[in-house]
Amino acid sequence: MESPIRFALLGLLATALVFTACKKEDTADPAPDDAGPRLILKFKFDSTQVRLNNLGAPSTVPSGRGAQSPVFNRMSAHYVEFAPTATTWLGQGDIVYHAPETTLGGDTAIDHDLSIEVGQGGAFLNVPLSELSPGTYQWLRVSLAYQNYDIRFSAFNLPFTGTIASFIGYNTYIGSFLVKDSTVTVNANKLQGFWAFEVNDPPIPTPVEQGQAPGTTVVNPLFATSPVPAGSCVVTGAFPVPLTITGNETQDVVIEVSVSTNKSFEWLETDGDNVFEPANGETPVDMGVRGMIPTVQ
Repeated sequence: MESPIRFALLGLLATALVFTACKKEDTADPAPDDAGPRLILKFKFDSTQVRLNNLGAPSTVPSGRGAQSPVFNRMSAHYVEFAPTATTWLGQGDIVYHAPETTLGGDTAIDHDLSIEVGQGGAFLNVPLSELSPGTYQWLRVSLAYQNYDIRFSAFNLPFTGTIASFIGYNTYIGSFLVKDSTVTVNANKLQGFWAFEVNDPPIPTPVEQGQAPGTTVVNPLFATSPVPAGSCVVTGAFPVPLTITGNETQDVVIEVSVSTNKSFEWLETDGDNVFEPANGETPVDMGVRGMIPTVQ
């Protein structure tokens, strides 16, 4: 589901605040001479985690759509913010990471060539803990940028597997990217929802398909008090136990960011069998993750 239209103007204002005025722009990789404890965020991909809609409520698959839980290979993030309370507006929390952007494709966009992609358990953020100001934080916001995962599909009544690369950030400049074994060259900006699909081990040579999904679910339980920009992928999740930073820590703070992949890949279902059949005109319609739970390890 797309973010509601009534917040479109608000979204534009928030975008200007968040993506042009971030106070910290550290890289996700540690510098060799960094000393002291680190702030480390690691992805977990969980197909059993509750499936939520963009308001943070439990969600079922809409009529006329099929869905499955893909097997994630890797993901990248564009922006990380810690929010003290439910009324902390987007951009007013503590921003600890903002990935490189570029205007090479025209409008400002995430620079995919410089994005850090990680798999299950991989650290997508590793910065000095001093980047996070002392305080207590109840919420984490992560703007997701890119996903790569495997899915099941059928063609000619035979089962196959394929790999989908999907770009879910607000706008991404893409030079080239690897789907599975095939490299796709774009050299242009692509808005949220751009995808490419490669058949794994096809019986005959098969070209990589490309397309644009009409919408991407962005889970935000704070919709009423802190909306996110329309067209962004700023996912919001609550710490089960609020995170408190004193400024006197001597050990790394490691946070597992568990994202729900529970039926996160949706397609237009033409015959009601819940089997993805691209040869029958079934196309991806939603690729957003279905929730996020950050837990201090």
